[in-house]
Amino acid sequence: MTPELNENRDDVVESSVATVEVAPGEVVEQHVVELKQSTTRRIGTSAAFIVLGLIAAVVLGMSAGSHSTSFDLNGSQPGISVPKFSVPGVGLIVVCGIVIILLGAGHLVRSYSKRTLRWAGIAAGILFLVAFLTWAGTEGKQSVQVGSLLQQTLFLATPLILGSMAGLMCEKTAVINVAIEGQMLFGAFAGALFGTLASTWVGLIAAVAIGAVVGALLAVFAIKFTVNQIILGVVINAFALGLTGYLYDAIMADNGTGTNQPIPFSPIKIPVLGDIPVIGSLLFNQTIITYLMYLIVIVIDVMLLRSRWGLRTRAVGEHPKAADTVGINVLRLRYQNVIIGGGIAGLAGAALTIGSVGTFNKNMTSGQGFIALAALIFGRWTPRGALGASLFFGFASALQVALSLLATPIKIDSNLLQMLPYLATIFAVAGLVGRVRAPAADGEPYVKGD
Repeated sequence: MTPELNENRDDVVESSVATVEVAPGEVVEQHVVELKQSTTRRIGTSAAFIVLGLIAAVVLGMSAGSHSTSFDLNGSQPGISVPKFSVPGVGLIVVCGIVIILLGAGHLVRSYSKRTLRWAGIAAGILFLVAFLTWAGTEGKQSVQVGSLLQQTLFLATPLILGSMAGLMCEKTAVINVAIEGQMLFGAFAGALFGTLASTWVGLIAAVAIGAVVGALLAVFAIKFTVNQIILGVVINAFALGLTGYLYDAIMADNGTGTNQPIPFSPIKIPVLGDIPVIGSLLFNQTIITYLMYLIVIVIDVMLLRSRWGLRTRAVGEHPKAADTVGINVLRLRYQNVIIGGGIAGLAGAALTIGSVGTFNKNMTSGQGFIALAALIFGRWTPRGALGASLFFGFASALQVALSLLATPIKIDSNLLQMLPYLATIFAVAGLVGRVRAPAADGEPYVKGD
């Protein structure tokens, strides 16, 4: 029995009707209804906007220096440069704060639809960021290096993006992958070792292969033997940390040049696109691993929503028994996705060695696999959300370095900036900034016939 929709309900924003031809001569109508937030949630969201705007307009505005802020959009990589420019510090900060307050007031007066609220949140975040960077440069001693900040953000976010995509591949089929950290560590080690013994390309292939092998190990124990997936992930992480540490001492520590000196990938500039001011040097003058990251994100995003594989993957993650009933091989699809996810995590590890510094060090992932998992949760188990969350995490880390080079009006402890992404994740999981829902069957083993 389908419940009827009362279009006079207070939480209905708008409804639309679309016609879809399902067969020649047969057309059905789809009613699309967007709902408002509940009154309590709407007030809370509006209050968050207003508080953020007040912080920008009042706190940052009153504590800002008396100079204009100079911005430099050119990064460290070669390309067509753009001139530096200056903006009135206090004036721009106050304007950004007022606009954020107006966005919150607008939502309070007339509830935004879900899509409008999302864009309003993005706009508020960008405005606050502009206000903050303007405030940071109001002492007038040096320019705010926006281009370098963005390049560092992408550099730091690349392994996180790949790690979150690895987790997404697994969790969309209801297998929790806490072992991203261990898979990345194995990938980093294999990339450095085989990149030294053979070539950088061999190191890349080895990193993906060892990640896939660890993914297969995770799949066998989680799917066939129905081991608790969280405990299994922790065990794999501990195993990876111990084994790579032992192998580092055994074959790398005393013979670094022979086993731990790979030549990292060099940036590859894409003709024409790489010459676009600001964006060209940022996006189109990168290493092959970054370009692979672009491809992986696009493929997963498109395939997950617009392909037969994506439909089956989502069905297995939400209701495996029903998927099995209609003929989907649940266990095979889980094996397939977990192994592919492991390979992507291995590529994320390679980004830390042959895509970056080259050499491998003990525990060089430093918890980035867990950060990638947090980005997946904060991104609501969607490719675009995980991408945005990973960039947010990378930006927070890059901002620490940028602020250490600036004489800000008030000294900011870098640890406070490092906390922000994790606090945001906690708020997201707690439902304070919207509802976060994992795939319904996430973490539940499936035994055919039960």
